[in-house]
Amino acid sequence: MKKYQVVGIGNAVVDVITRAEDSFLDHMGIEKGIMQLVERERAEVLYGAMDDRVQAPGGSVANTLAGLGNLGLRTAFIGRVKDDALGRFYAQAMADDGTDFVNAPVAGDELPTSRSMIFVSPDGERSMNTYLGISSEVGPDDVSEDVAGEAEIVFLEGYLFDKDKGKEAFVKTARTCRAAGGKAGISLSDPFCVDRHRDDFLTLIENELDFVIGNEAEIRGLYGNDDLESDLAAVAAICPIVVCTRSGDGVSIIRDGQRTDVPVQKTVPVDATGAGDQFAAGFLYGLVTGADMDAAGRMGCAAAAEVISHMGPRPEVSLPELFKTNGLI
Repeated sequence: MKKYQVVGIGNAVVDVITRAEDSFLDHMGIEKGIMQLVERERAEVLYGAMDDRVQAPGGSVANTLAGLGNLGLRTAFIGRVKDDALGRFYAQAMADDGTDFVNAPVAGDELPTSRSMIFVSPDGERSMNTYLGISSEVGPDDVSEDVAGEAEIVFLEGYLFDKDKGKEAFVKTARTCRAAGGKAGISLSDPFCVDRHRDDFLTLIENELDFVIGNEAEIRGLYGNDDLESDLAAVAAICPIVVCTRSGDGVSIIRDGQRTDVPVQKTVPVDATGAGDQFAAGFLYGLVTGADMDAAGRMGCAAAAEVISHMGPRPEVSLPELFKTNGLI
């Protein structure tokens, strides 16, 4: 038995949340309701302006691991934080949630721990200002072969693909895991990142991965056209499992040429943050436990539906109990 059922590699971002009036957003020049990347100086100004801050560990793949921990799987996270207050908080919070944070906080680095300053308006809108900091510097030296080789599945976060060292880390992680009999996959994360690195993404998917998860825009971005069906077929020709989430239109999964379409019940989200992350948690749980693709897809949809029913990107109920209620386990 492997030490870990799922190991993730991605951005380690502390979510720093506070409530703010619209007048405060206007005064600080914060664009309401969107996520934007900010530089270090701007991040420090915004962080200092926050009253009654609430901190939580975040990041896409880290959120997925939290869902998998809720489901009782053995997990670990490969990422970078600085040995500062936020970095130590992040590492401890991940451990408290049951995920091994395998890379010790880095002492002496110039870049601070990554953080996303989230201002919640009275109407519930979340205005996110993200400074990537040290987390985007993950490279192959951060990948322990003892960790990647002890994983049944490794799960890669597409956001890290913007830097060459991130690409190298992905290849090392995937090859180490697969050489030891595991499977490797990726969340495409962002259509703009896919557009910037289309050829490299396709090379990685074809040569190093066993599954890929993306939404419509991300899957279409792999080939640069607007024909989703032909794009799905093209990805399925180079990767054993392709999963495409289509918001209220359901999920399409192709495994070894066999297609499964999973419907979803359309609902108005309270907060859509984390929907894709928790879909991935449910789907990966199905993959690890040997569920068929229909059941794995339904598990993903159930987890996503739970997380959009409340504020925050991580589940607030027992997902095993939710799956039992839905007849999935």
